[in-house]
Amino acid sequence: MSTADHPIQSFQWGDYTAQSDRTYLYRVVPTYGSVKNLILDEASAVILDVRTEAEFLLKGLPGPERSRHDIYFNRGVIGSQAYARRFENAMPDGANPASPEMKWLSRGLFEALMRFIGLAEDRHYALRAALYEFHYQPVANAFAKAVEAGADVKIVYDAESNYKKDNEQTISSAGLGQMNAVVPRTVSEGIRHNKFIVLLKDDVPVAVWTGSTNISVGGIFGHSNVGHIVWDEDVARAYLGYWKRLADNLTPTRIRPHNRRESPLPDGRPLPGSITPVFSARDQPDSTETLQWYADRMNEATRIICFTVAFNIDKLFQRVLAQDNDVLRYIVKDDDLGDGEIIGQDRDTLFAAGGYLGEGALANFTKERNNPLNSNDYIHDKFMLVDPLGDAPLVVTGSANFSQPSQRINDENMIVICDDTRVADIYFGEFMRIFDHHYARYLVKKLTSLDRHDPDAGYLKPDTKDWLASHFNPASYKAKRRIYFMGG
Repeated sequence: MSTADHPIQSFQWGDYTAQSDRTYLYRVVPTYGSVKNLILDEASAVILDVRTEAEFLLKGLPGPERSRHDIYFNRGVIGSQAYARRFENAMPDGANPASPEMKWLSRGLFEALMRFIGLAEDRHYALRAALYEFHYQPVANAFAKAVEAGADVKIVYDAESNYKKDNEQTISSAGLGQMNAVVPRTVSEGIRHNKFIVLLKDDVPVAVWTGSTNISVGGIFGHSNVGHIVWDEDVARAYLGYWKRLADNLTPTRIRPHNRRESPLPDGRPLPGSITPVFSARDQPDSTETLQWYADRMNEATRIICFTVAFNIDKLFQRVLAQDNDVLRYIVKDDDLGDGEIIGQDRDTLFAAGGYLGEGALANFTKERNNPLNSNDYIHDKFMLVDPLGDAPLVVTGSANFSQPSQRINDENMIVICDDTRVADIYFGEFMRIFDHHYARYLVKKLTSLDRHDPDAGYLKPDTKDWLASHFNPASYKAKRRIYFMGG
């Protein structure tokens, strides 16, 4: 929708349709007058020249000039105006990743995963993977293709949960069992929740693919997920060591001391420029050490916290989020707050739950559809951002749901990235895309559920003072957002 016809009364606006390797000119024009008789102040217009970075296409290993990180988010919003209008809410064909609907939903995540596996192109390469859900056939076939090319491939897969049958059917269909490329993990305590792949060249670990994306049609194309490649030999070597412990089928009791020794938590904030892996299971059954460490990092924020929640918010994080202070706390959760989940009354805490617009939910909007690919419909990312727009941001991302079981008994991996402003920029942009999308739908649901609500809520205010004041009121989150988002 053209903002010339639909102007914005805010100091925040995002272009979430921008493509890689492009130059954009954004022209910001102050507008006055009544809604039906707008007056544009052309003399005060401001032009911004923005160049988006090129996406790394994974055509061979990177040179020393390359970034240490490549990050891919799927679309994660099948319930959207874009999908409804572009595809008329069609049922996505999960078996055909090349279909227009699936390519749109993937947004490059599937393609990047396939290219990463495809780097193992001959006998000089090896892949070591640990996978929870492993039942998307095209990906299993890509692993098989790597084996056929001469690469040494070994995949630890969940052979204990309800996914066992689908995992083993997919493995069989790809011929990976006959290729001696799979290792069943049968430890029954906790869940075998990892989603990572280590790439080796000439027996040297060079990179790891990690993140929240299960190898399933729902994980890759359905709810929101991230695939994160770290090009760092030390990090890849740590993941390889962890993989070997998983392949040995160690129980949580036996693997804990190794994981704690090989991925120790820093004493306080990590060193500047560091990448810290955190492997689970690691905490004793009665310990909250690791979650408390994450909560302490969250509590160090001076301006902005961004937090994704697929399931429940642990009480350690609730205490930080519920504080009355000037830190903006953004939370996006797959569903609404449950009984006992308390994030306080501070207006600087903004919460959104996943949702979509049903029939007649909003005037002049097209009906959106549900997500048929997942039971956990909207949010599956597991990441936390601490002051992402500052000079020393902290990014925590990986497979763990910031829960006690994820640290005590589950197979999990996280990475803590300190002071990398490029990584923080990418995660922050994607967080705000997902948050804005669901926040609008969450507000619509909340407002329409009231017996009486302001019928003009959400419409433009004709008097400048009516909307501008809150953006310059030091007590308002909008004023803090205006200042913090500009880096001032």
